[in-house]
Amino acid sequence: MIDKIKLVLSVLLFAAGVAGFYLLADKALVLRILVVIAGIVAAALVFKMTPVGETAFGFVNDSIAEAKRVVWPTRKETVQTTMVVFFLVVIMAAFLWLVDIGFSQMIQWVLGRSA
Repeated sequence: MIDKIKLVLSVLLFAAGVAGFYLLADKALVLRILVVIAGIVAAALVFKMTPVGETAFGFVNDSIAEAKRVVWPTRKETVQTTMVVFFLVVIMAAFLWLVDIGFSQMIQWVLGRSA
């Protein structure tokens, strides 16, 4: 039960931050943005204290760790791969153009029309 209350409180804190942005319409934009950030941070802190929040934050941390282990291609590999894809697209376009012309000629022949 206490976890559900924490979840509701988290949602209310988030909503209060967003509502504060609109309620402080006559104040400086920096203050309004700080209110939103404060609401999001407070909501995140309360959310993290729930089992669902612990699981979510654990998943985010694992995702960040996994992203750090990604090996990105070098510039040379990227350029080479791009050129291969471009070349294959040109070849496929030419092939489909020839097939289209062939089918068009066959349809003309079947219908007895000459071009």
